[in-house]
Amino acid sequence: MLNDTRAQLIIDLQRIEENDYDLRSGEQLRDYVKLMLEYIGDPQPKLRDDLIYSTFYKWINEKQWFSDAELRELLLILLDEQHLFYHIGSKDDSAVFTRTFSVLVVALILQRHSEQGLLDSAAFTNVKESLIRYYEEEQDLRGFTPEAGWAHAAAHGADALDELVLCSESDATIREEVLAVIQRMLYNDQYIFSDEEDERIATIVATMIDHHLLAELSIVDWIGSLEQCGGWPRSRNKYVARVNTKNFLRSLYFRLLPKKNPDMVSVILKAEMNLNEFTE
Repeated sequence: MLNDTRAQLIIDLQRIEENDYDLRSGEQLRDYVKLMLEYIGDPQPKLRDDLIYSTFYKWINEKQWFSDAELRELLLILLDEQHLFYHIGSKDDSAVFTRTFSVLVVALILQRHSEQGLLDSAAFTNVKESLIRYYEEEQDLRGFTPEAGWAHAAAHGADALDELVLCSESDATIREEVLAVIQRMLYNDQYIFSDEEDERIATIVATMIDHHLLAELSIVDWIGSLEQCGGWPRSRNKYVARVNTKNFLRSLYFRLLPKKNPDMVSVILKAEMNLNEFTE
C-alpha cells in the first residue's frame, strides 16, 4: 500500500510539473502537501529532489499559493522531530535526506517571511533557534552520494542561515550566533568539504558584508579567530578544520575581490596565508 501511495505521488507530481505546476480543477494544495512531507526525505532523488522540492519551490516562491497561515503551519511541521531533527546525530543512513530537504523548504519560507512578514517574534525566535541547533547537531555531512544523490547538509543549512540573517528581526547578536555556528561547521572534525559547501557557507558572510548587516569590525575579528585552528597540535581534527577554513576563506576572498573592499580582502588574505602550510 505504501509503495502504491508513493508510486501515485510520483505520477501526480510529474503530471503537475508538466502542467507548469498548476492543479486540476477541484484539487487543493492539502491534497499533496501531507504526502510531500511524508516523502520529503525519500532515498530516491527523483522523488525527493526533482519532484517534491521543485514543487515546493514553485508553489511557495513563484506561484505563492500558500496562505500565510498555511506557511506558518508548514513551517512548524518542517521544524519538528520528524523532519528537521529526524534521527539527528545519525550518520551514513537515509535519515539525512529528511533533514536536509526539510531545511531547504524552511529557507523558502524564510524568504517569503522577509518579503511579507509571516512570523511573529516568538515564531521567528523558534526558527532561529532551530536552525542554529540543526547546524550544530548535524553529523552526516556527506555531499553528493552515488546511490541517492544530494545530502549536502552543510550547504542546505547554509542556504537557510543566509535567509535568516537577511530577516529584519536578525540583530547583531543573532548574526554573531550564525558566525559562531559557521565556525563550528568548518571545524567539524569529520569531513573536508568537497562539494562546494564552502561557497554556500561563504554566501552567508558575503551577504552580511554586502548588506552591511553586521559591523565590519565584528566580521574582521571573527575572520581573525578562524586562524586559531592553525595552532592546534598535529591531528586529523586540525587538518580538517584548517583545510575547510582555508577553502572557505578563498571562496569569500574571490567573492569580495571585485567589490573593492580592500580592508576586508586584506584580512581574509592574511588569515588564509596563516592557515596555508604551503606558503612561506
